[in-house]
Amino acid sequence: MLRSRFWWGADPPHSRERSLGLRGGRPRRTPRDRPSHARKTGRLLRGTAIAAAILSAYGLGMVSGSGTERHTAVAGGGSVLDEAAAKISGQAAKPVGRAELDRAAIEGMLRGLGDRWAQYYSAREYDDVEGRLTGHYSGVGLWLGGDSEVPAGGSGVLVASVQPGSAAARAGVLPGDVITGVGTASTAGWGADRVAGALRGRPDQPVELTVERDRRTKRFHLVRTPVPAGDVTVTDLPEQARLIRIGAFTRGTGQRVRAAAGRSAAGGVLLDLRGNPGGLLDEAVETASAFLSGGPVVTYEPRGRPVQNRVVTLPGDGRTPLVVLVDAGTASAAEIVAGSLRDRDRAVIIGSRTYGKGSVQEPIRLADGSVIELTVGRYRTPSGRNLDGVGIEPDVAVSADRPPKEAERRARTVLRGLRAAQPNENDED
Repeated sequence: MLRSRFWWGADPPHSRERSLGLRGGRPRRTPRDRPSHARKTGRLLRGTAIAAAILSAYGLGMVSGSGTERHTAVAGGGSVLDEAAAKISGQAAKPVGRAELDRAAIEGMLRGLGDRWAQYYSAREYDDVEGRLTGHYSGVGLWLGGDSEVPAGGSGVLVASVQPGSAAARAGVLPGDVITGVGTASTAGWGADRVAGALRGRPDQPVELTVERDRRTKRFHLVRTPVPAGDVTVTDLPEQARLIRIGAFTRGTGQRVRAAAGRSAAGGVLLDLRGNPGGLLDEAVETASAFLSGGPVVTYEPRGRPVQNRVVTLPGDGRTPLVVLVDAGTASAAEIVAGSLRDRDRAVIIGSRTYGKGSVQEPIRLADGSVIELTVGRYRTPSGRNLDGVGIEPDVAVSADRPPKEAERRARTVLRGLRAAQPNENDED
């Protein structure tokens, strides 16, 4: 199962679609390349709408490849790792079990790869991940970012987005909050995975959450609950327009988006991908297909295997005016959708520059049921652009410092411009 995902879900510990900025620092931004093959008519249409809008309103030697290769077999038929584990567990002042040593060894090998998105999960942790991606899990309703600097000069884990209707949403937790404590423990030095593990649990169990917001400390008393599959929400807007908000690309997202897009929305669609950390690659392709009549969606370049050109799965609505809302939290699979619709001149992009994650991860299950997840390839938009570390620059920029409603207001203005620029079906050629 391929995932172009980025942030951690606090319910459960997630990989990537992981760290909004955080782990290892924010990727360096470079100017994005303009699509070289965009259709002139599409550019004119988008340009007209934009003009109307403006006018009207993230080693080990054995994996580094350095040094002379050594034999790892030792007396008794084991390996050097087995010998080291036996010596450590038998002689270290602090007692340590073999399971802990195995995990440390695996995580050390992954660090040696230099793959910022590589991750190791126990069997239980991975069951939680699968539950989140299929929309069946219990928690407080948070997607987490990575390490983030907090005002006091320490570090914490960023809240990337909040599931609508969840315990966290009802209590008032907001995207951008920095988690500094769970229960009575400080999260200083914790990674997103450890914070996520502390927040997950059985339904109806309480958990205290402490965050920093605007240099102030806030505490929330949350109760873990089953979190419904609510990654797609649909809101009808005035003038026969529709807002489709996608929180993450979990199982079934594409079908739900297609169903929403298929209902009458003559006034146009606002596709909101703000704070979307990504998810399953197939769901991103299906989502983009809901708004394209055919053709390419994304190019996937796996290591050691032929390049895969992913195309529209089933012809979708290629005519209804479409605006896509993005921000710095729009990442990975969400960037696949936005980049595809932009390169195909299907939508106008509004908001602030996206995160810039252009890699795909794949889980590999080990004999004990645990899983390692590695970056196995890169993706490119239909025009061939690599978004890794670059992101997508919007057509209509709205500062990240502005309230979210400001971007929505601009989007509605552009949507009106797109409607006005559409040819009248009753007009003769």
